[in-house]
Amino acid sequence: MTTETQSAVAAGPARGERSELVGKVTSAKMEKTIVVEVQRLVQHPKYRRVVRISKKFYAHDEKREAKQGDTVRIVSSRPLSRLKRWRLKEVLTSSASAKKK
Repeated sequence: MTTETQSAVAAGPARGERSELVGKVTSAKMEKTIVVEVQRLVQHPKYRRVVRISKKFYAHDEKREAKQGDTVRIVSSRPLSRLKRWRLKEVLTSSASAKKK
């Protein structure tokens, strides 16, 4: 192996390490399923302006602990259904509206 290949292997994620995302719960109305919206900043290819991009992910919430408005961390998993490929790892912050109810 050359030094370039070794450094590229060392810089990448470790084998078996699952990717994690942090986002806000937009819907928790389904049974054991939440919809998490993840926002990221991307530079526009032509205009070089920083643009906010959001994407929704369906995540499995076994104990139904996440409520709408919560900030959560999700991890990738095997396909659980047609749309679910993520699991809820932890609830980072609870929303104020969820505490009132």
